[in-house]
Amino acid sequence: MKRTMKNLKLKSLLLAAVVAFGFTSCSDDDENGVEEGNAQLTVRMTDAPGDYDEVWVDVQDVMIKTEAAVGEEEAEWESLSNVETGRYDLLQLTGGVSQLLADVEIPAGYLDQIRLVLGPDNVVVIDGEENPMATPSAQQSGLKLNVQQELEAGESYEYLLDFDVDESIVTTGNGGYILKPVIRMSAMANTGFIVGEVHPNDRKSLVKAQNASHTISAYTDEDGNFALHGVPAGTYKVIVTPDAETGYDAITEDNVEVVQGEAKDLETIYLE
Repeated sequence: MKRTMKNLKLKSLLLAAVVAFGFTSCSDDDENGVEEGNAQLTVRMTDAPGDYDEVWVDVQDVMIKTEAAVGEEEAEWESLSNVETGRYDLLQLTGGVSQLLADVEIPAGYLDQIRLVLGPDNVVVIDGEENPMATPSAQQSGLKLNVQQELEAGESYEYLLDFDVDESIVTTGNGGYILKPVIRMSAMANTGFIVGEVHPNDRKSLVKAQNASHTISAYTDEDGNFALHGVPAGTYKVIVTPDAETGYDAITEDNVEVVQGEAKDLETIYLE
């Protein structure tokens, strides 16, 4: 049976730097400003750390697939309107920074998948030298990310897409590079986040939260701040690993409790 569809607000597809997985929040119309009969959906994209100077990705489209209508085997992919296409340096998106890509309305109902479509103009900078990254045609057609969630009118939904730089860049035998995107998706309402600051902050540090089921990581920004978004509720070990050239030792914070929908502030972590 075809589902009844109402208008839904698809808001804020963003590009950032972190790791995540989950589902989003719901609030009533008066609180979030969404018009009656509409729902608001926020989507962000982020980046897990990689050992590069810059990583530029060419975002050309964002598409969605909803539930197939009666008589159809599969729903058609639809491009979102007003997508902020362009090239984005993923490594600038640290410390909780994100880049808006889209803000549109779609019919409420079942959202099956989101597809991120990349173009051919992708570059990795290593030791100041630009290296083009070949992008297989299958990747350019779009990386499919499962949502599989009913979006109801009047509710707000926020998703985070994590672009894992280290896993996504493949070195070829002749010294070239291939971009094979590895992206995880997080729904923010079903997860919490960890924030804090690392001092001294003259070099970036890698901050990683891990337990038996999850590993979430991000680099500090130029001020030493970090934010790990999309962290499923639970107990974690947080490890801060400074740049090897600093001579500082890694710092470990045990028994860090993350609560769904809340921020865990580790305040300032001092390297020694």
